[in-house]
Amino acid sequence: MEKQKSAWIYCRIDAPEDAHGNLKNQRKELYDYAEQMGFEVVGFSEDTGSGLDFNRSGLLEVRKAAGDGRMDVLLVKTIDCLGRNTAKLLEFFQGLDQLDIQLYSPLEGEIHLDDQTLSLR
Repeated sequence: MEKQKSAWIYCRIDAPEDAHGNLKNQRKELYDYAEQMGFEVVGFSEDTGSGLDFNRSGLLEVRKAAGDGRMDVLLVKTIDCLGRNTAKLLEFFQGLDQLDIQLYSPLEGEIHLDDQTLSLR
């Protein structure tokens, strides 16, 4: 029997004000997706603000959890929730790949880094 994969959920929105509950909706969607995929959610972090800044507290928490070996899978609603700077995004994905952490999105499926390019499967 295969061990249940541990998943970390990460959410981000641009606007500091969340009048429509977008962060809450993202979080619920990702928890539902984790359950559907059979992942055990072991952590959660979120940010509000620009996707160009990769020094956000929630993303730093993701990096720490990944480095500590606390997750097998990172769940995001879409790739751009992680960031909008392509070079920094590729660097982030390479770090996940080196730690053998898979990236999943309910909208995009499993996301891979293949020869320095992103691919959706």
